[in-house]
Amino acid sequence: MAAHVHSVNIGKPKAGLSKSLDSGIDKRPVDQISVLDPGPKGVGASGVEGDAVVDMRHHGGSTQAVYAVAREELDWWAVDLGRDLQPGAFGENLTTAAFDVDASVVGEQWRIGGSVVLQVTAPRVPCATFSKHMGVPGWVKAFTDRGRTGAYLSVVQAGVIRPGDEIQVEWRPGHGITVPEAFRAWMGDVELARQVVAAGAMPEPERSKLAAKLASWER
Repeated sequence: MAAHVHSVNIGKPKAGLSKSLDSGIDKRPVDQISVLDPGPKGVGASGVEGDAVVDMRHHGGSTQAVYAVAREELDWWAVDLGRDLQPGAFGENLTTAAFDVDASVVGEQWRIGGSVVLQVTAPRVPCATFSKHMGVPGWVKAFTDRGRTGAYLSVVQAGVIRPGDEIQVEWRPGHGITVPEAFRAWMGDVELARQVVAAGAMPEPERSKLAAKLASWER
């Protein structure tokens, strides 16, 4: 079976998942989504029309316009947790099938359906809101240890995405740094962090933040 979109998902603001804010992490399947570049973080929210991003300081913006997770990864966690995980369970906008999101190279571009082009920008870093949403003790550590985070994407070419749309990798940069490697760099692997920074693998502002973290680790 060709790589394709299994589900497209959006969230509405939901109370009780953060100390001070509602959250749009609870996403549910819809018939289609329209994606576009929302603008810089703090100004733009989700790159998916109708999808809530409440905490615009930490989420949304051009480099986190869309979030993708493989259906197969949800299935792995469903077995591990002993419970069903529906599409959107991790707060993802795109649930893929027959496509290994976590094999993606940071910076590669996906064509979805006839017109949409998305670019892999960074791994997802788990937070307290994600943990509360999942309701699993020690969730942040478990998710970090697994290291298969799914991928944030920017919108290169806007359009409509529907379940069943084929996914093709149109272009892949030569540095070869995968999403899980970028995640390990972000979480403190100094050697990988050096490689990611040297390759310029992630866009701004993520690149500058990682470079600052690396400088602090090497003092």
